Amino acid sequence: MTKELDYSATLTGASFLLYELKQVLKLKSKGLSEAEIKQKVIEDNVFEYKFTSSLKRIVPSVIRRAAALDERLQGWVLNGPLEEGKLINLYAIMKTDRLFYEFMNEVIREKLEANNYLLEKKDLNVFFISKMEQNMKMAKWTELTISKLKQVYMKLLYEAGLLKDKKTGELNRLLLDKGLKHHLEYIGDSSYLRAMGE
Repeated sequence: MTKELDYSATLTGASFLLYELKQVLKLKSKGLSEAEIKQKVIEDNVFEYKFTSSLKRIVPSVIRRAAALDERLQGWVLNGPLEEGKLINLYAIMKTDRLFYEFMNEVIREKLEANNYLLEKKDLNVFFISKMEQNMKMAKWTELTISKLKQVYMKLLYEAGLLKDKKTGELNRLLLDKGLKHHLEYIGDSSYLRAMGE
């Protein structure tokens, strides 16, 4: 799925959103359609946001992530331990954002495979520069957009538990539940496990 996606900067306004994903999955489990979920989230302020403008911007991303999860993964997010929910959310972000998946696969996976537990500013810079050279659409992005994406990527890694410390850039290995690992392998998504350093 990730391969066909175009590069996008939507993560600048959508970060980790695990709480929001759970709310959408609860509505989905009640049989609501995507359109009904979107309407309910906005009308009833299901995410409990101060401003509904934020809701309108974020809901599509959360609905896309929910749609990327099969029933078993949805159940784990709703009923499993928090740490497992974080990992599944990280997987859903990779499934719905090609650039972030490539970052995980080309930067994080390679570092963990080499037992290099230090993510430096230059790693992010090199990744974005090379992508901008390869992609015309990305080449047109502003410095502000790229800078915001770098911040969001660091925040995502931190919230998922992959980044121990945002200041030092120290990385952590994720502890993936055996059942979750087997399920992702079973559905043919081993590449996402590898991208998470598994």
